[in-house]
Amino acid sequence: MAALEAMLALTELGAGRQEVELVCPQHEFLYRPLAVTEPFDRGEILRFDLRELTELSGARFQQQTAVAVEPEKHRLLLHEGSEVGYDHLLIAVGAKRLWVVPGATTFWAVAGESEAKGVVEKVRSGAVRKVIFTMPSGSGWPLPIYELALLMAADVAERRLEVRLSVVTPEETPLQLFGLQAGEQVAGLLADHGIEVITGAHPVSFDGRQLTVAPGAPVDADAVITMPRLQGRHLEGIPRDQNGFIPVDGHCRVPEMDHVFAAGDVTAFPIKQGGIATQQAAVAAATIAAEAWGTAQPSPFDPVLRGTLLTGERTRFLSGRISGRHGETSQMSVRPLWQPQGKIFGTRLTPLLSRLAERPIGVDGEATPGSDPHP
Repeated sequence: MAALEAMLALTELGAGRQEVELVCPQHEFLYRPLAVTEPFDRGEILRFDLRELTELSGARFQQQTAVAVEPEKHRLLLHEGSEVGYDHLLIAVGAKRLWVVPGATTFWAVAGESEAKGVVEKVRSGAVRKVIFTMPSGSGWPLPIYELALLMAADVAERRLEVRLSVVTPEETPLQLFGLQAGEQVAGLLADHGIEVITGAHPVSFDGRQLTVAPGAPVDADAVITMPRLQGRHLEGIPRDQNGFIPVDGHCRVPEMDHVFAAGDVTAFPIKQGGIATQQAAVAAATIAAEAWGTAQPSPFDPVLRGTLLTGERTRFLSGRISGRHGETSQMSVRPLWQPQGKIFGTRLTPLLSRLAERPIGVDGEATPGSDPHP
């Protein structure tokens, strides 16, 4: 998300004054926010050809794996021995997903999510009647686990099954990242769907009968679905913290490195979400433009958290300022709170992907506005 948003921004801001090149080991961009719908047969991960995306933006594409940076020589070293010179470098290599709760089913957010699909099928057959949805501390983005719980609640209600659903979270309140008001509304939504919430509990392991948590007593379950833990991807020559993430300043520069920037999940910013990634990318691109062509210096990164919560019925839109100096700004609505519409907000990328997909991205399988008796 960050690399593509920055690519689109730089080709626009540069207006032909530069060459923009995207280096990536894959030939496809997988739009993962819809992965939560796959186990319930409500949607699928979307695929976009990277060469097509770069050509549409006026950039170039090279399918290679970057392995190291030589900042003093302004060179990016590639896996097969070649190199790419740069004037400015933006690193957006993302994060690795790690297995973290022994015995639990990890939701990997990949195409054909067979493990989570297996749990859904067992619930539908009646073999599983108690399901816990959980996440490790520091997972970076908790919203998918709430989506999975709500989508499961809608699925079992449609099939008239008696299933106990619980969310076990290290958070003090559900989706506390958005703020108090939105968190209280999410808690009410979960309660309306009969989903139990256990807060302040960290998952440890699952033995097939109980989920061990810390602190607190074990929680009975037939199945547990957990988010993975995230770790930054390593690129030799770039500083990183103990979890592999790259520190950046308010303009997404990598400190003490000349013309090197980072954006997205690989940065040390604690929230790992596509909309945050696109905001970082926009700041980085505008800063590069200011350095290269004397355009106006952008304001520092001041993130707005936007989340589209798929429920199996009617989509909820959540928004909140992360910075405390803005006061209480959080809200949840059944109406879109931002434009352009999409599961993930990206000023330039969202409209392009929606155009290629020939529809707005992110509300598949949801009820139409006005159909919810409890908006």
